[in-house]
Amino acid sequence: MLPDSNSSLSAEVSEFLLNCFVRSPRWQLWLSLPLSFLFLLAMGANATLLITIWLEVSLHEPMYYLLSVLSLLDMVLCLTVIPKVLAIFWFDLRSISFSACFLQMFIMNSFLPMESCTFLAMAYDRYVAICKPLHYPSIITDRFVAKAIVFILIRNTFITAPIPILSARLHYCGKNIIENCICANLSVSKLSCDKAALNKIYQLIMAWTVLGSDLILIILSYIFILRAVLRLKAKGAAGKALSTCGSHFILILFFSTILLVFVLTHMAKKKVSPDIPVLLNVLHHVIPAALNPIVYGVRTRRLNRGFGNY
Repeated sequence: MLPDSNSSLSAEVSEFLLNCFVRSPRWQLWLSLPLSFLFLLAMGANATLLITIWLEVSLHEPMYYLLSVLSLLDMVLCLTVIPKVLAIFWFDLRSISFSACFLQMFIMNSFLPMESCTFLAMAYDRYVAICKPLHYPSIITDRFVAKAIVFILIRNTFITAPIPILSARLHYCGKNIIENCICANLSVSKLSCDKAALNKIYQLIMAWTVLGSDLILIILSYIFILRAVLRLKAKGAAGKALSTCGSHFILILFFSTILLVFVLTHMAKKKVSPDIPVLLNVLHHVIPAALNPIVYGVRTRRLNRGFGNY
């Protein structure tokens, strides 16, 4: 007879097994090489960016502080997902403890919205810089950045915390093989003997509400920016204004495009290999992280000078 108490959860299922491309073993070998490269690139590039901003006094400005926050979030997401995936590929270490699985779920579900919210803060920074340049020094201050960081942490932590909590409170009574490379909420909750409808509905509402509202506000910011740029009559002013937003816009494209492709592929999962959504989910945690600091470094002269000094 199965015990009823919640305290028996860890006794019944003390660990999960991650079925990471077990149906396509060749994928593991071929993916491990580019994934390792992207992971090292992400960690090295973001670490270099953080050190440069910290040491270069001329970069101690709100825009670069927000970029530092984005780099920190990228590094945490990479460290949460990629080392475990590579351990599965290289050493077949598919097991993950009950607590570690839900910790990974919490970090993934909270840090991705934190990135989205950081992009929103960066979009507002560019909006004020282009549309209200005379008021920029008084609006975008160190105090503004501190408040933005606190808001990013509190909003996304409290909104996303119920996802792993609801999933961890489910009753797992035998099945422990996760058909994924990571402890995604839906992949884990489907193993439960309980109904996980509330868990699924909450994640769906949260994702569309948080990420959707951020994306809408970012788009609105760029609409106002584009309108202001088109009104600039000074020679070269429009190009200079757009160039200051170019790096940020490219970063948003990296983040949103991969996420959109993953969502569409997941919706059409009956028409594609089940490994494709899993692959996109893994890549979404490493490709933007690897490319973000490179794009900003290449397109921003002041960062280029900072890299050259160190």
